[in-house]
Amino acid sequence: MVLLASIGIATSFLYDYFNNSQVKQLKAELTLVANTVNKVGTEYFENFESNAFRFTVVDADGTVLYDTKANASEMENHAEREEIAEAFKNGTGSSARNSSTLTEKTFYEAVRLENGNVLRISVSQLTVGALILGMLPAIVAIVLVAAAVAGVLSHTMAKKATEPLMQLDLENPSDNSTYEELTPILTKIHRQHKQIKSQMEALRRKSDEFEQIISSMNEGLVLLDEYGMVLSMNRAAKKIFVVKKDVKGNDFLLVDRTSKMSKAIWNALDGKHSEYTEERNGCEYQFTINPTKSDGKVIGVVILVFDISDRAFAERNRQEFTANVTHELKTPLQSIIGSAELLENGLVKPEDTMRFMGNIRKEATRLLSLINDIIRLSQLDENQEPATETVELKEVAMEVVEVLTASAAKRNVTLEIKGEAKPVLGVRRYIYEIIYNLCDNAIRYNVDGGRVEIKIGNNNGQANVSVKDTGIGIAPEHQSRIFERFYRVDKSHSKETGGTGLGLSIVKHAVQYHGGKVTLESELGKGTTVTVSF
Repeated sequence: MVLLASIGIATSFLYDYFNNSQVKQLKAELTLVANTVNKVGTEYFENFESNAFRFTVVDADGTVLYDTKANASEMENHAEREEIAEAFKNGTGSSARNSSTLTEKTFYEAVRLENGNVLRISVSQLTVGALILGMLPAIVAIVLVAAAVAGVLSHTMAKKATEPLMQLDLENPSDNSTYEELTPILTKIHRQHKQIKSQMEALRRKSDEFEQIISSMNEGLVLLDEYGMVLSMNRAAKKIFVVKKDVKGNDFLLVDRTSKMSKAIWNALDGKHSEYTEERNGCEYQFTINPTKSDGKVIGVVILVFDISDRAFAERNRQEFTANVTHELKTPLQSIIGSAELLENGLVKPEDTMRFMGNIRKEATRLLSLINDIIRLSQLDENQEPATETVELKEVAMEVVEVLTASAAKRNVTLEIKGEAKPVLGVRRYIYEIIYNLCDNAIRYNVDGGRVEIKIGNNNGQANVSVKDTGIGIAPEHQSRIFERFYRVDKSHSKETGGTGLGLSIVKHAVQYHGGKVTLESELGKGTTVTVSF
């Protein structure tokens, strides 16, 4: 830095010195030539030769009369030039201008002649920037040599000063005699070394005790530090998280990348408690994530994992049984109640009374059939399968449409059946439930003025039933899960539309019972098509 500063300052001073000398020389040369021109006129320049200076003669209106380096007739008017205007006004003038590339600077001196014209002399020289660029290789070479010499000297001096320090035996500080000034420090280090060794032994014993305790736990236990790094993980936790190697010191996100766990860990690091259940490896687990604190500051996270598979299985069975029974019994009851309300309120024409009463009787019969089906399903669990028969798909679809017409009218949805008769061998009650649940969902999640199309067809020897709606559609991330029991895409919307979340699950299992296949195509805002192949 000193070297570069010195070069810059010296260059600046020298440049200013030579500039001043140049200007003085210009003025002297101009005075000499002006005296001669005043005596003999511009004929003086006919035999004049100068490679260093350029002379220009300009008349009172700025027209160039003569120039030693260019054709005067082709030159522009010079009246506005600073040095010319100053010479016409004061008798003499001077200026300096940089070239367009800023690498050259031209100095101008002008004097008014006795005949009223102005004589100007000019000379060009390199700017400071150009000079420095020209000297740059030499400057770089000097700097590199200076830096190399300084580096070698400083390294040598530092090595001599630090070599005794590098040879200190910190395991036995009291045995060192390198520098007398270091004796108090080495004595203190020796005392601290003994104290640390004793504390490390105590910590090692406690760590061994802790490892033995957590290794015998049936629950999974994971300890994380304040950065989410694994401090400890017992055998149960390694089994739950499917860890086959030691992950101590690694980020826990490399072990478990689920969004629930990540969110729970961040909450714990913020001092909050988190708890959730999740199925893994065919088992149901409860995850409890708590912060660990010291002096009011979060210093880590404790993750406890409990296997609640037995409890969850029992609870799920109870919920599924209750929900299935409720869902199965609700459908005919709603139809009966709807028809009864219309009759009670006098909204049925006299000629339609018998038809509504017949519908009530039919649904009551169907309700009894549902109860019998529940008994048969219980028998099915005992390997007693319900009887199969030839079922006409279009006929069943028409029954479904008849039952759901009132529900569709309430939501301003149009029901339509297309296709031809297609008989299949199966359980009529199950097939009815398949079509009913698909149509019921299509109505529930449709838009005002929407349409539901039930199409009976044939494809490669398979009978197909497709239910297409113009409803709200299903997002791609939910499409693979909507057939799960109790899974809801939007719980708030499901509450508005009703339903238990079992309808599509019943469809899935009923289709599987018949050895069929169910496929789904859906797009948000455009609708959904569910196709069942028998």
